[in-house]
Amino acid sequence: MQTRPKHALEAAELLVEQHHKNISFSGLPHRLAPKSELEAYAIQSELFQLRKSKLGSIAGYKVALTSEVMQKLLRFPSPFSGPLHKKLIYSDGASLATDDYGRVCIECEIAAVLKTDLLPREHPYNATDIAKAIDTIAPALEIVDDRNANYDRISDEVLTLIADNAWNAGLVSGQMIEDWGELDLASLQGVVHINDQLIDTGYGRDVLGHPFNALSWLANKILEQKQVIEAGMIVMTGTMITTQFVKPGDHLTFSIPELGSVSIHIS
Repeated sequence: MQTRPKHALEAAELLVEQHHKNISFSGLPHRLAPKSELEAYAIQSELFQLRKSKLGSIAGYKVALTSEVMQKLLRFPSPFSGPLHKKLIYSDGASLATDDYGRVCIECEIAAVLKTDLLPREHPYNATDIAKAIDTIAPALEIVDDRNANYDRISDEVLTLIADNAWNAGLVSGQMIEDWGELDLASLQGVVHINDQLIDTGYGRDVLGHPFNALSWLANKILEQKQVIEAGMIVMTGTMITTQFVKPGDHLTFSIPELGSVSIHIS
């Protein structure tokens, strides 16, 4: 049974208060905690509406938990999604202050901009369908605020994580490119440096085998929720590299040679 609207709204209001007071992430009180994925997304929807006037209307969507390793860690059998606020979309080289977050983390991804709407239809979208709908792509950084979550118990709180907008706190986009059609996105290697030190690498295939597999899952999930996916929206494919926990003074750069690079400074 889906959370009744008044309970979803009350849960979302509590999440807004927690963010405002910079309270560490934890499960919601039992009376308000989502008991199912449906309830989690109902709260997420209310949360987005509550923060829309401050953070902006919808700009697109993110997808998380796109690797089998992370799904096993959180004991959750599939990816999950969250909407992106327009005012939280930043350009390459953006500077973020750690004081504005509970704990800021960075994920290294590919972002894509749609050239056509993805409309409801009888059969699910697949990666080929997604490729036809994409206009431009770029390396991108998802800003994640885990609010000092305790990862020892996060598998028990994953539904609250979904409700909390899948922890999205924005994204930094590199320069979008149009001539990506001949690239083998699954084989692209991404490299992350912090303060000019090589930290980690990953591949496009590390997100459900191919970035567009992640986006087809995302499209079908969003349409299942009766939401719209319009031309011009930006969609995130999920992190190719382990989440990076950054600190003041760090300068992080994520590079994919065929696509370019994107960077962020933490103050």
